[in-house]
Order: sequence, then C-alpha cells, then structure tokens
Amino acid sequence: MSLPTAEEVFGYFDELSNWARWGEEDDRGTLNYVTPKVTLAAAKEIQTGRSVACSWVITNQRQEGDLFGTPQRFMLNHGQGLADADRVIPPHRRAGERSFGASEYIGFVFHGLNITHIDALSHVFWDGRMYNGYPAEWVTSQLGATRLAITDVAEGISTRGVLLDVARAHGVDALEPGRGVTPQDLELAEKKQGVQVRSGDAVFLRTGYGHARHASGPGKTTLGQPGWHAAALPWLHEREVAVIGCDTGQDVTPSGYYDAGLNLPVHSIGITAMGLWLVDNLDLEALGVTCQELGRASFFLSLQPIMIEGATGSPLNPVAIF
Repeated sequence: MSLPTAEEVFGYFDELSNWARWGEEDDRGTLNYVTPKVTLAAAKEIQTGRSVACSWVITNQRQEGDLFGTPQRFMLNHGQGLADADRVIPPHRRAGERSFGASEYIGFVFHGLNITHIDALSHVFWDGRMYNGYPAEWVTSQLGATRLAITDVAEGISTRGVLLDVARAHGVDALEPGRGVTPQDLELAEKKQGVQVRSGDAVFLRTGYGHARHASGPGKTTLGQPGWHAAALPWLHEREVAVIGCDTGQDVTPSGYYDAGLNLPVHSIGITAMGLWLVDNLDLEALGVTCQELGRASFFLSLQPIMIEGATGSPLNPVAIF
C-alpha cells in the first residue's frame, strides 16, 4: 500500500477524532469500547489458567534509551551488618532486638523507551489541547493532571488481548529499525494467526525488538525503532481498538513526518484526537512463544495502573491469561 502523505496524516486529527463521541465530559476515550459485555466475553479466553507477564524489569543499571536519567534506589533501612557481632546498635534500637526490616525510596521517570508503562490521556497535547478539547493548562506544575489523569482507570482495564506477531508473520526474528507497521502487515498477521481484531480489544504489536534486547540490552535509539506507522491509525479506529501496545516506544522512528512537524503521530493523533490508550515498551517475547505453543493469538488481558493522583501515566505489568 502507498503510505499517507503528511497532509493526509494531519487530516487524521479531524477524521479520526472521538471528541464528544461519548459526551462533552468524557475522560475514557476508547476505553468506552470495553463494555461489561466485552469484559465478560474476554473472560472466556481463560481456558488453561496459564499467565504471562509482559513487562521489563525496572533496573537501576544505565541503559540506552534512558531519556530522563537512570532509575535510582536509596535504601532507608537494610540488612547489611546485622550478622556482625560488634555491630553498633543505633540509638533508636534496643540492645538484643531481633526484628529488623528493609525499606527504600525508588525514583524514576517511566515515560521514555525502557520502562513498560501506560500513557494517560493527559500525556500528550496538540495545539494546546488534550483529548476531548480539554486545555493543556489543566496539567499543572503543582497538581499534575487535574483532568485525564491515570486515576480515571481506577478499576483497571480487563479485556481481550490480541498479539499480532508481525515479525513472525514475515518470517524474521525482528523487523528492521525504522520499519513501520501498516494495515497490510496487521492483516497478514491476522490471517497467519487465525484471529481477527474486534471492538474493545487491546492489540499488542510484536516487532521482535525484544528478541535482541534480551540478548544484548536495549538497542541504540539513534538507529530508530520499528513500530506502528501512522497509516495504521484509520485501521485501529475502524476496528474500534481500545488499547494498543508495542515492544518498542510505539511509534516507528523515524516516523517519516518529522520535517512536517509531526514526530510521533501515533502518540499525538492516537492520544489527543482518538483518546486511544497506549502501552509502551512491552516485553512480548514470552507472550509470543506462548501463543506459538498454544496455537492462539488471543487471551484475557489485565492492565492495572498504579493510582497516583495527577499522574500522566503509570508503570505497568500487563498480564495475559490463557
């Protein structure tokens, strides 16, 4: 298929807009597709009870792609020295006390290219607006997101998940950096895997990036990453997809529209115009293997963000249950 021009992609902001589709006060966007009926149908995917985690471990080791610095751990209490006979007893402890504990402060920026996380609809602005037309100014320096925060999904997201393994569909370990996935790729994966994406689904895209990351760590982002091409957005809109995820930062990079002023069209159009929920930086290798072993591409998916007041997203450990 021919790729859309920059003018056509900019047109998606209007053509694919869900503003006011579910009301002027809507804050759920495409999660409106996940009705109780959809969740009940998704529960029927559980047949073996086998669970697969889809997140990377958050590490304080420096990694390529730590855009905002390396995660930090500061131990407030620890167990070092407790076995020493001559250890010094702190003033607030009693001599001979046997019960101790450990606690820590952990700090990190989950937005970026390494930590598995979900983006709230307050994460991206376009022309000074968030999804449904809310002003960007409603995300403040003191309170964070006063509208469209991650707490809008306090009940979590429970729906059918579908893995579209585009790398395997093309017979490769991984797609090349800068390879954008289009509707043609998605439908090829559907056909080869015997599945069809339906309304309310969460669609996870496996590019195979995690295959190399497990072996050698995150790749150099200067080379680009495979991911969703902007051309896939009308397809996702038509299929009424509730959530998308990818084993990279989501958008193919380079996107092909940087010179036109649209660096990350899937984030910009998906979040601000469509109200589409994005899960970035998934580890889909174990999930891909499990789908191969079971001859399935669909599963029950549980997404449970951490309820942080005013947060524009949350670290996440998506769990697929077969």
